Amino acid sequence: MSTPSAAVQRLRLRTELRRARSQAGLTQRQVATTMEWSPSKLIRIEAGEVAVTVNDLKALLAEYGVTDRRKAESLLELARGSRKMPFSEYRDVFGKEFLSFLALESSASIIRGFHFFVIPGLFQTEEYIRALVGRTGQGVSPERLDRLVEARLARQEVLEGDEGPELFMVLDESVIRRQVGGPGVMRPQLERLADLASHPRVTIRILPFGVGAHPGLRGPFTLFEFSEDGMPDSVYLENPRGESYASNAPEVTGKYLEAYWELEDLAVGDDLGPVLRRISAGLSEGSGELAPVTADLDG
Repeated sequence: MSTPSAAVQRLRLRTELRRARSQAGLTQRQVATTMEWSPSKLIRIEAGEVAVTVNDLKALLAEYGVTDRRKAESLLELARGSRKMPFSEYRDVFGKEFLSFLALESSASIIRGFHFFVIPGLFQTEEYIRALVGRTGQGVSPERLDRLVEARLARQEVLEGDEGPELFMVLDESVIRRQVGGPGVMRPQLERLADLASHPRVTIRILPFGVGAHPGLRGPFTLFEFSEDGMPDSVYLENPRGESYASNAPEVTGKYLEAYWELEDLAVGDDLGPVLRRISAGLSEGSGELAPVTADLDG
């Protein structure tokens, strides 16, 4: 059996630590006071935002009254295995919330998402990334832009080879109509989507404007499922202001999974590759206008 990723091990550890503290009848503040920690340190550990050292974990287990040797050793192994989180070398360009997202993305066996504003990061071309960040990055330096491009392209390695997550993505029609970077950028980007539509682990569907109001109007979201036993599903929500929220509470993930199924039923996906290629071919350098797509999608 393969060793779980660092992200999965950290998620397991934080779940077990919360459970142990709850069974001991202790609050976060009580534990922090006893351990002579700031409350924020324990909060970050239980949120999986930071790793816990082996020595700190031993002290926590003693505080929680965990005396079962096998149980304690399994938690210590999780702590050792969770030290190196994926993409941690990009802390200089990504905040902790997005690094948590990348940890989920790199560890999931199934990823489902609805995208309302731009092409999903896993599907973006380098030119699209540069055009997007250049317009929304508020004066990002060339060096930082290069780092962002490098990191986003590194994410796409999950699409290579026979192994990796299954991806199911519903894109609002506005995503393929919005000309990020102009026709010269959108043509290869749409061709990239067309190629991905035939990828054995990728399913792409387009939600036409004609469906009217739908559950996705609340904003983009991504759902993660894991093959490891005991790993809860997680959902990541985002909005145009850059705010994000992640949860693995069943009542939250269940609600968004239902929304995803509804969006998938409303969306169009059959023969999507040829449709995207026709849209790409319809881009005119002269007018800068995107050829009508509704007929293609509805047809």
